[in-house]
Amino acid sequence: MDSLQTPPSPLTIALLVLIPPFLFLLLRRSRSKEPPTVPGAWPIIGHLPLLARSPATHYLLGAVADSHGPIFSIKIGTVKAIVISNWETAKECFTTNDVALSYRPNLVACQNMTYNLAMLGFAPYGKFWQDMRKNLAFVFLADHRIDALSHVRISEVRTSAKELYHKWTRGKTEKEFLMVDLKQWLKEVAFNVVLRMVAGKRYFGETAVVEEGEARICLAAFKEYMRLLGVFAVGDAVPWLRWFDFGGHERDMKENFKELDAVVGEWLEEHKRKRNLNGEKGEKGEDFMEMMLSEIDGTNIHGFDSDTVIKATAMALILGGTDTSSASNIWTLSLLLNNPRTLEKVKEEIDAHIGKDKLVTESDTNKLVYLHAVVKESLRLYPPSPLSGPREFREDCKLGEYHVKKGTRLITNLWKIQTDPSIWPEPLEFKPERFLTTHKDVDVKGKHFELIPFGSGRRICPGITFGLRSSYLTLANFLHCFDVSKTSTEPIDMTAAMEMTNVKVTPLQVLIKPRLAPSLYESM
Repeated sequence: MDSLQTPPSPLTIALLVLIPPFLFLLLRRSRSKEPPTVPGAWPIIGHLPLLARSPATHYLLGAVADSHGPIFSIKIGTVKAIVISNWETAKECFTTNDVALSYRPNLVACQNMTYNLAMLGFAPYGKFWQDMRKNLAFVFLADHRIDALSHVRISEVRTSAKELYHKWTRGKTEKEFLMVDLKQWLKEVAFNVVLRMVAGKRYFGETAVVEEGEARICLAAFKEYMRLLGVFAVGDAVPWLRWFDFGGHERDMKENFKELDAVVGEWLEEHKRKRNLNGEKGEKGEDFMEMMLSEIDGTNIHGFDSDTVIKATAMALILGGTDTSSASNIWTLSLLLNNPRTLEKVKEEIDAHIGKDKLVTESDTNKLVYLHAVVKESLRLYPPSPLSGPREFREDCKLGEYHVKKGTRLITNLWKIQTDPSIWPEPLEFKPERFLTTHKDVDVKGKHFELIPFGSGRRICPGITFGLRSSYLTLANFLHCFDVSKTSTEPIDMTAAMEMTNVKVTPLQVLIKPRLAPSLYESM
């Protein structure tokens, strides 16, 4: 007869039921190691006191990376953000995890200044964003469209150089030099180029369609827009404090956007009146607004009316084409002025390929390989936005050995990546020759992750080709037309400022004098 067995106790049953899931959770937690968090976070406000220590956040975060490694987390108020500072992690983000990272956080600025997220750079990843990206690439930023509009860029750059020559004839000193604010001139050139291409207008110079005062107000408003995009709004870090609007940033955002919307809206209405008056459908060879009216006028695009889409896209093109391009040119010329031997080499190359008896064309710039290297080196040391636009993980992801939770923001320190001494010998030195020798195959178009000044992945800047061609043309023409020098023996201050495009607002006063025969300037 079998003996009776004693049944297990309730405690034993409980342990048998609870231990397996406990071990599973413990094992999962051990495998889900998160990036190290920088110590010193304050309650509620997180690491904001740390970030407030320096006006150049990319330098500060670079120093933190030296202490805590190339991937770490910080608390921006109540929001967690991952900061990455090496090319290997950047590659993993923008390839393996690219879809999950193709989203933007819905920041206060986005809610107030992007036509309810109709602006391409801030639109959520989805059907609207995909369709608009394709349309923009085909209608305006495709290589064949950029080629077709080369005459506009050439015309604007030459006209601006001619007008600068006229200023020299009226204001030159006994030593044949004229003092000019190079920073302001470069901004006006960039604004004229992109505005002609987008709206068919010219706001600065002798043939401008508005008074100089109105033009400067308009340019200042676009500059203020870029500043406000990069400003810290307390509501982005501690949402329940948003209604206090400390610093009045949200109020300023609304006022600035209202001002620019009125300007861009009037340009659009002018185009509509012109089409109605002429009874035309518009030609695809015209400016961007005319082309977009021909393509989508009166349609609804995933919930947005055509007027909203056209205004949002036009504003984005003007902002990117003006602020980013002018910032890149300002840094490049500042570096050249601080390195006179390099400046002389650039001028020698221009003289060798173009000479002094004709003007620079866009095809000529393809021969200026040393100038291309100078621009690359400038973008490496001074990317227009040293911290890439913030992204947000829309699902849990693995990043190297770490687990990153959905909702975490990503900050890519482009400056730190591009000054990594393991990749770039003498990383803080201005050495354009590296792009003719050791790094000659490295480009800036998002495929070489050690140099990504325009970003990478699905959210890469769509205007890289346009921006580079405009920079080469502007720089080559200016250096071909004028000798330029500093006003003193002191080096130009290259300290970065805390702005969206990382360029100080102080003037850049230089001395110029013509290099060419007067007849060439008059033929422009």
